[in-house]
Amino acid sequence: MSNNLLIVESENDKLFIERLKQEITSTDFDIDEPVCNISEYDCLDGLSQTALENKLRSIKRDIAKKGLDKIGILIDADKEGIDARVQLVNQAIKSLDSELTISATNTWYPSALLDVQISCHVLNVNGSGELETLLKTIKSKDSGHADCLTAWKNCLLTNGKAISDKDFDKFWLSVYLRYDGCTDAEQKQAGRKCNLEASLKKDLWDFSHACLDDLTRYLRTFNPQH
Repeated sequence: MSNNLLIVESENDKLFIERLKQEITSTDFDIDEPVCNISEYDCLDGLSQTALENKLRSIKRDIAKKGLDKIGILIDADKEGIDARVQLVNQAIKSLDSELTISATNTWYPSALLDVQISCHVLNVNGSGELETLLKTIKSKDSGHADCLTAWKNCLLTNGKAISDKDFDKFWLSVYLRYDGCTDAEQKQAGRKCNLEASLKKDLWDFSHACLDDLTRYLRTFNPQH
């Protein structure tokens, strides 16, 4: 068991970080159970300050018991952007330590009160987006089926309807996983063989993509030498 803990938003975030961690030799952390579960109302419209505060309070009880040295918080930029998400983390932290201020990503801040270092990283592509946006960016195989959704999106606009970038990216990813990332035989068991967990084990992603550089550098700061 590691003395470092990473908090993530969702189960998909946890699956992705566990896979990315295999590409990084010099890092040491465990991933806590996600903040958001399907049944939690607080997360229906994205991560809320309340949900993050509740997660931090539950972890606070374990800091001394588990001998935690570092607690990292990884959340999506969404449409709010990086600065707004850092402020959300900062306000949630202040519910535990009013003297601690989190003002930047990828920086470790020591809490004398909690006797632990805390930091955050905001998943993003060009300053906004979420995990699905990142996965769409680092896909490495032909995405002919999924890319046809752009024509559908344009058709919606022509007919006075719209779909948010967030929902479009989620839809794009689901089509990429099932129709571009699975064989005909696998599609017959799509629930098991074409989900994200199974797809992360396939050669569908470029884990050396430049948009992962910042995240990879952050995860390396969990190394005891940092």
